[in-house]
Amino acid sequence: MELDFGQVQDTQSFVAIPPGSYACRIAEVRPGEARNGAVRWSLRLEVLDGEYAGRTAAWDSLTWSERGVQRVKFVLGVLGFDVSGHLDVEPEELEGRQALVEVFPEVWEEPETGRRLERLSVPFAGWAPLSEEALMGACKEGQTGVDEASATGEARGHDPEPNDDTPF
Repeated sequence: MELDFGQVQDTQSFVAIPPGSYACRIAEVRPGEARNGAVRWSLRLEVLDGEYAGRTAAWDSLTWSERGVQRVKFVLGVLGFDVSGHLDVEPEELEGRQALVEVFPEVWEEPETGRRLERLSVPFAGWAPLSEEALMGACKEGQTGVDEASATGEARGHDPEPNDDTPF
């Protein structure tokens, strides 16, 4: 067998499920710091039910910066926190919270190595409250509780401070 591997790209994939919307729980929160010094919480989202139950759907992040606070407010509101005023919240308080989360494929190339990385990401507004119907499996392919802009890909790029140290 002869093959020219010069035309085969090295791709490291962190994709464990197909793109779509899934009932998820926050399985883990890793506090960290964005490159600009802002506090960043990395959230590991685990699928709750169905064929992919228990698998990691994606990692998402909340960046507590001036530019990121709108998304932090949105996501915390979806997770059931009262975001109408002052809120004191710790990372561990997010663990176990549930939501309907949309994930889409994202591929990029590491500048240092040239290796392609593939993962699933969550759009800016790709979070929705988890309804009983979604938890019972009524949220089938093509039906989503996520807003129209997210579903069409218009609200991409949720992390206003790009991050090279993704926790996976």
